[in-house]
Amino acid sequence: MAILRRHERRRKARWKGKKKVPVSSIRHRFADTGTRFGKFYQPAAASTLEEKLADAAEVHRLTGTCPSVAVHVLWDFRPDQDPKEVVRLAESFGVRIGAINPNVFQDQEYKLGSFCSPDPVARKKALDHTLYSIEIGRAVGSTLLSMWLADGTNYPGQDNIVRRKHDLEAAFKTIHDAMPPGMKVLIEYKPFEPAFYHTDIADWGMSYVLAKHSGPNAKVLVDTGHHLPGTNVEHIVAFLLDEGMLGGFHFNDKKYADDDLELATIDPYAVFRIFNVIAQHEFDTGRKPEIAYMVDQSHNLKPKIEAMIQTVDMAQILYAKAQLVDRKAQAVAQQACDIVAAERYLVDAFQTDVRPVVAEWRKSKGLPVDPLKAHRESGYVERVAKERTAAREARGEVQSSSFA
Repeated sequence: MAILRRHERRRKARWKGKKKVPVSSIRHRFADTGTRFGKFYQPAAASTLEEKLADAAEVHRLTGTCPSVAVHVLWDFRPDQDPKEVVRLAESFGVRIGAINPNVFQDQEYKLGSFCSPDPVARKKALDHTLYSIEIGRAVGSTLLSMWLADGTNYPGQDNIVRRKHDLEAAFKTIHDAMPPGMKVLIEYKPFEPAFYHTDIADWGMSYVLAKHSGPNAKVLVDTGHHLPGTNVEHIVAFLLDEGMLGGFHFNDKKYADDDLELATIDPYAVFRIFNVIAQHEFDTGRKPEIAYMVDQSHNLKPKIEAMIQTVDMAQILYAKAQLVDRKAQAVAQQACDIVAAERYLVDAFQTDVRPVVAEWRKSKGLPVDPLKAHRESGYVERVAKERTAAREARGEVQSSSFA
C-alpha cells in the first residue's frame, strides 16, 4: 500500500504541472438535430444564434475550458450583416468566435459535388463562398478555417476521380494562398457518407496530401468518428504529430459509423490512447503542439447542454489520465523488451481515478466541482425552455419532425 501511495503522489505531481485541460473550441450543436429520417424536438433547444451563444456560454461558465464557438457561415451570418456584430454578440455572452466553417454541401448546385463537381458553376460557387468565409474570418479575428466536403460519387464510372482530385488540389491551393497571416485551413476527411461509392477526401492520407500540396498553413483535421470500425486512430494521430501535420480534432464517439455521440461514450480507452500519444509527443520533443480541440456532435436524444458538459468532463478526465503515464519508466521497459511492464504503465494510468484531482483543479479556478450537477440545479434549462417556446411561437416557427 505504501508503494501505491507513492505512485499516487507522483501521478498527482505530474498532473498539477499541467496548466490547462484542453477543449478550446466548441461547435454549437445546441439546436434541434436528428438523423436523415427525422428529428426530435426539445423545448430548450436553441433556434437563433443568440440562443446558441448563450448555451455555449453556459457550458464555458461551468467548465472553464470552452471559450470559443465555431460558426457556420451560411447558418450564422446574414448576407447583409457586419461580421463584427456577431463578434460583439459573442463577447456579450463571454465567449468568442472560433473556427469558421464554410458550407459547400447544402445548396442544390452541390448535388454532384463542390470543388470536385463536373459543373464549373458549382465549383466557382464553392470557391467564391469559401473566399468570402475567409474574409469573414479575417473580420472576426478567427485563426481557423475548417473544411469538410461532402464531395464524392455514388456509382462506378460516374466521374473521373483523378480529374476531381486535380480540381480539389487547385481549390485548396487558392484557399490557402488567400488566407491572412496567422490563419490555418484544417482539412477534414470521412470514409463515406453522403457519397456511397467513393468520397473525394476519404482518409487522413488524402487530407495530408491535399494539405502538403496547399502550403505550410494547411493541416489535417481528425474527426474521431470519421473512421471505419477498427481503425487505430491514435496511430494516425501519432504519425501526423511527428510530421507536424495535425491541425485539430472534432471530438465525438461512435459504435458503427459517424454516430456523433458524446466523446468516450462508447470507448473511453480509445480516447485516452489519443491523449496519450499527444502527451508522448510532448515528452519526446519537449514541445506542445498547436492543436485545435473542437466538439462536433449531434445530440438527438440527450439534453443539448448536458451532453456537451459530459463531453468536456470526459475530455478533462481522460486528458488528465494521459499525463500520469510514467514515461521514463515506460521507456526503460520498452528498451528492455518488457512488453507486460510497458503496457502496464499505460493501463495503470488509465485505471487511476483522477476525478478528485480534476475537482481540485476546478476549485482552484472557481468552477463547480460537478458541472453537470451545477447545471441541473441552476434552473437554466427550465427558464430558457419557457422563453424559447414563447419566442418560437411569436416568430411563427412551425416544427416538423418529418424528414420529408
